[in-house]
Amino acid sequence: MRLPEPSPNDNQTQQSFFDSVGGEETFQLVVHRFYQQVREDDLIGPMYPVDDWEGAEDRLRWFLMQYWGGPQTFSENRGHPRLRMRHAPFEIGEKEAERWLEMMDNAIDSIDEHTLSLSHRAAMREHMQRVAYMLINKPD
Repeated sequence: MRLPEPSPNDNQTQQSFFDSVGGEETFQLVVHRFYQQVREDDLIGPMYPVDDWEGAEDRLRWFLMQYWGGPQTFSENRGHPRLRMRHAPFEIGEKEAERWLEMMDNAIDSIDEHTLSLSHRAAMREHMQRVAYMLINKPD
């Protein structure tokens, strides 16, 4: 029995979500535009470290890039994400989760459709919703 000849595509791996949306540049834009809103927000803004906006941006960008198939910078610098533990000190109710999602949706929507297709946007929104609701730790 003769084996089929290898296809030129056999050694190519499928492109990651991270790469397909433009890599770090796209995540940097989304996160920066998100934090521009957070800085001015009366509900969510006070939860963030006023003296470490750049650090907060870095950590969220690293987390999202790693989640979507980019570099492992978050784990290398912070260890396991442990999202619930890291957010436990903050009172997060449904109102806070909804506001966070609203600002994240605005940030995602600010990215050109050639960079973030409708399916990429939907995938990102679904992930953000799961995370936001998972972090709720107080009844409203």
